Amino acid sequence: MKVLVTGADGFIGSNLTEMLLKEGNEVRALCQYNSFNNWGWLDGVSHPGLEIVCGDIRDSSFCREIAQGCDVIYHLAALIAIPYSYIAPESYVDTNVKGTLNICQAARAAGVKRLVITSTSEVYGTAIEVPIPETHPKQPQSPYSATKIGADALALSFHNAFELPVVIARPFNTYGPRQSARAFIPTVISQIASGMTEIKCGDLRPTRDFNFVEDTCRGFIALGTTPGLEGREINIASGTEISMGDTLRLIAEIMGREINFVTDPARLRPKDSEVMRLCGDNSVITSLTSWRPQVSLRQGLEKTIKWFTNPDNLNRYKPEIYNR
Repeated sequence: MKVLVTGADGFIGSNLTEMLLKEGNEVRALCQYNSFNNWGWLDGVSHPGLEIVCGDIRDSSFCREIAQGCDVIYHLAALIAIPYSYIAPESYVDTNVKGTLNICQAARAAGVKRLVITSTSEVYGTAIEVPIPETHPKQPQSPYSATKIGADALALSFHNAFELPVVIARPFNTYGPRQSARAFIPTVISQIASGMTEIKCGDLRPTRDFNFVEDTCRGFIALGTTPGLEGREINIASGTEISMGDTLRLIAEIMGREINFVTDPARLRPKDSEVMRLCGDNSVITSLTSWRPQVSLRQGLEKTIKWFTNPDNLNRYKPEIYNR
């Protein structure tokens, strides 16, 4: 198939792009335009089926242009850092809500067979019931989650009003090689790998449903290719949870290091904004598709640590600086 991936230069997007190419698809990969001609994590990736385009999803005419001729669109482009959304919420509305509107209009004009919209488990807020089903109430506990709730609703409105073949993919906490150091697992690993003995962290009480990036990408492809899923919101989740504190200790154990961790106030969310518990119900995706999680947390952490401790990869990070 001819596939468009927006946000292809990012963590999940680059991994998804490479997986789609390995499966024999032609991929048009959208990287955010910049004057340095930087393609993010796709720099150095060469494949006869790969077409890289640079631009911005906030431009509606550009979105219409890149959607032409595509069978499936995986829309991953977004602003995702939760702490920065407290500082610059307007930019999140422009990118996450208006950008999704532009992609929906472009997909409709292009007559695509499937549009997969990337949501987030953050839309659920702190779990009221566990594991969290797709019917769980939406609780916007950050400007970021509010814009994703809005983007999801907008996309579903295009399905209801115009029969646009939309599927909402709702991945829980994805981790793995290439992830930004703004996220918990890479910031811990990069600090330990760089020789720090005091590891700066935020709140270690919350639990998360961690999913290795390969599992998440296989989930996206399942939602992009399985018939009859249009109009559904579907979790991509392991169905398990672990606290941040226990995750930190597991990372230290695998890396063979004894470390002290200290609370960094800059890494704490505002009062009542922290999502304290996330654990996803994956019964819908496992009943409707062939997808199953394949990588355990320990296996995924071992792969992630191996990647981050490669000096060529670690040198791309700044462990001493908190990345919002």
